[in-house]
Amino acid sequence: MSTGRIAVRYATPILELAEERKVLDKVKADMETFTTICSESRDFSLMLKSPIIPHAKKAEILKKIFAKKVDDLTLQAFDIIAIKSREDLLEDIAREFLHLYNQKKGLAEVSVTTPTKLDKTLTKAFEKFAKEITGKDPILENKVDPELIGGYILKVGDRQIDESISGQLKELKLKFSKK
Repeated sequence: MSTGRIAVRYATPILELAEERKVLDKVKADMETFTTICSESRDFSLMLKSPIIPHAKKAEILKKIFAKKVDDLTLQAFDIIAIKSREDLLEDIAREFLHLYNQKKGLAEVSVTTPTKLDKTLTKAFEKFAKEITGKDPILENKVDPELIGGYILKVGDRQIDESISGQLKELKLKFSKK
């Protein structure tokens, strides 16, 4: 079974249970914190994926780090996932939870890649543009890639709008190579 399908299988009941217990926003914040820790701490992420560290030890580490800092439901979910020997997928499960949360709240996940960080004015302009495309309130993520030279790449779901200079140069190169 693919990683994505497994992540959905675990994230969906966590979302439903969080909603039922009325702690959905708290669990969402916990999952955001968890994904941030995973992306900022390579050692933590590698520990979760390590086949050498026993599953029980990973569960113990997770409890020590997150006890009294996250909602009980989040801690229980981490524990169950570790018991099922799926802690290597915890980051994927947390990201899938956030994706499902955004869908439930009617929010569109939008990524805009630019050569430099967007200022407030451009961020608002991209949010407005994304709202026109999706009809939903966007959650905008700004990625920086200096190799774009100029312009932007906007990703909304499975759609991509490439208005970057490097994209246009690649397109020209492709056209010239065909002639």
